[in-house]
Amino acid sequence: MLVIIRNNIIPATSIDLDYVLSKDDNNLLYEDALFFDLEHYVYKKPICIGVFGCCYYDKIDASIHVTQYMIENKKDAGEIMYMVEDYFQEQRKKFHKKYIVTFSGNNDFTVLRYLYNKIGMEYNIEEAFGQIDLQKEYEKVKKVGIGLKNLEKIFDIDRESELISGSNLAKTINKIMNSESYFERMPEEKKNKILLYNEQDVVSLFHMVTNWKKYMKEEEKEEEKEEEKEEKEEKEEKKEEKINLKICD
Repeated sequence: MLVIIRNNIIPATSIDLDYVLSKDDNNLLYEDALFFDLEHYVYKKPICIGVFGCCYYDKIDASIHVTQYMIENKKDAGEIMYMVEDYFQEQRKKFHKKYIVTFSGNNDFTVLRYLYNKIGMEYNIEEAFGQIDLQKEYEKVKKVGIGLKNLEKIFDIDRESELISGSNLAKTINKIMNSESYFERMPEEKKNKILLYNEQDVVSLFHMVTNWKKYMKEEEKEEEKEEEKEEKEEKEEKKEEKINLKICD
């Protein structure tokens, strides 16, 4: 097996329960959740997973535990699928995780469904966990769409890693799939850059969930101020219209 396995533990800052995203009155959702993201290659149809990333919060040591898998060549494309299933099964059965938090997660779930079906595996992650898509949660509040990096700006999340475009990641995964020696020739800096980028995607999801009401509340206040300003301007306009009517009379 050549799949790269990377584990990391990141200290978490203190969590204010007044700010966390909750579901069904569960404000400890962040303790019951996995935060998940894939880097994959799709050409007309899903080809493979390049990088799997997932993290969870450990309340005992108040830290974020990150696990990542990255393929080295085409032979790993099937192996990584079994590793992903094992990871999710363990998290559900051993650690009793109930939710998966994603950003635009339908894309990742579609890829997983297709690839599991392709290798003849019957595993449906969506049936095992409740889904929380932060893109959809944002759209419920703001009534507009948003990308992950722009949402990170709203939440004051500063990335250590350089941004990598989806197309560049897909090209890299395609090269790994089509050349047995490409991964070996890749500079360590590039490999680490991809892993750090994926890690920060999943860690960002955790920070958003644990600070959701703090930043969404601030956004709502700005909207309220704007609405108040518009109402005030309308009143002033109506007042001026009345004055003008009296002058005309």
